[in-house]
Amino acid sequence: MKDLIISKETTERAVLVGLINDRQDETKVKEYLDELAFLADTAGATTVKLFTQRLDYPNPRTFVGKGKLEEIKEFVEANDIGMVIFDDDLTTKQVSNIEKELQIKILDRTSLILDIFARRAQTAHAKTQVELAQYQYLLPRLTRLWTHLERQRGGIGMRGPGETQIETDRRIILDKIARLKEELRAIDKQKSIQRKNRGKLTRVALVGYTNVGKSTLMNLLSKSEVFAENKLFATLDTTVRKVVIDNLPFLLTDTVGFIRKLPTGLIESFKSTLDEVREADILVHVVDISHPNFEEQIEVVNQTLRDVCGGESKPTILVFNKIDAFRYTPKDADDLTPATRENLSLDELKASWMAKMNDNCVFISAKTGANIDELKRKLYDMAKEIHLARFPYNDLLYQSYDDVE
Repeated sequence: MKDLIISKETTERAVLVGLINDRQDETKVKEYLDELAFLADTAGATTVKLFTQRLDYPNPRTFVGKGKLEEIKEFVEANDIGMVIFDDDLTTKQVSNIEKELQIKILDRTSLILDIFARRAQTAHAKTQVELAQYQYLLPRLTRLWTHLERQRGGIGMRGPGETQIETDRRIILDKIARLKEELRAIDKQKSIQRKNRGKLTRVALVGYTNVGKSTLMNLLSKSEVFAENKLFATLDTTVRKVVIDNLPFLLTDTVGFIRKLPTGLIESFKSTLDEVREADILVHVVDISHPNFEEQIEVVNQTLRDVCGGESKPTILVFNKIDAFRYTPKDADDLTPATRENLSLDELKASWMAKMNDNCVFISAKTGANIDELKRKLYDMAKEIHLARFPYNDLLYQSYDDVE
């Protein structure tokens, strides 16, 4: 059996499809599709057009209705489109029917994210986690693959376990999954030993939505060179650095970013990576305040953290990053309609629900370094409290951050 097949980097033209219903209105769907377009761009595709349809529930045969599918087909044939990406998971039956009608590659949100993870994985640990998630995604879709093995294609969404002929069957996939889980158990054991060997140093974990600037902040605080770029899921591998703020040492961890509709298989596969979050003493929740829907992103991260940490509450600093990129549109003086999120200035936002957080939030720019000293002071005070609880006889060594300054 072959391992993951990595195809040549190519730019593919794609159209995106989403549904409007009671659970997600037109504005929400537009935002989801914009994010899907960013995912497609990260994978190397160019988004040409967005298609939406108002349906209470996805069509069980083709996801969208017959007329909308015909509209998509006409556009695909007239504009040299190589694939259609759907914002929700598709069933095997839906993929087969849509592919038969459009005669091009069909992806859903999960398969696109898996493709990006396969592209981004660098270490053996990350590659094993991604491969496990791919096989778990593949298992219920074997029926479709059996009919397409003779013409399996490369490119975006096809960076999966590359099987040939009749090898792709349930028994082989299940054996592969079992072997990968065993490999991850061995890695988990090794990682656990590594964490124990770090002693009782305070652990701080950076968490947040993908592409909010966690790695940039990591580089700034630790004076390291963690890979960072304006792409989704730039970081897959957990990075741990020792940071010293004045006379106080602690461990700082950069973790994989979260996203809406994160595939369950990925959360399970990345369990060992997320152990760093579970075992952290302090969480630094980084938020992109320049994003128009940062509050929803906060909730997505909080919900994922509840799933990961089992509801356990940890001391958390909410770091609103990218204040240098924050933009708003002031209301006209004669506009009597209620102000929206886009009409609020940064000062007005600070005076909203954020004002109730007292010292647990800070506004910074990791890119320019603005207000980093304020964040360091908060980290210093919180880490010092935990450190002194573990080493009570060191209390004479530590003053407040302001006193040290």
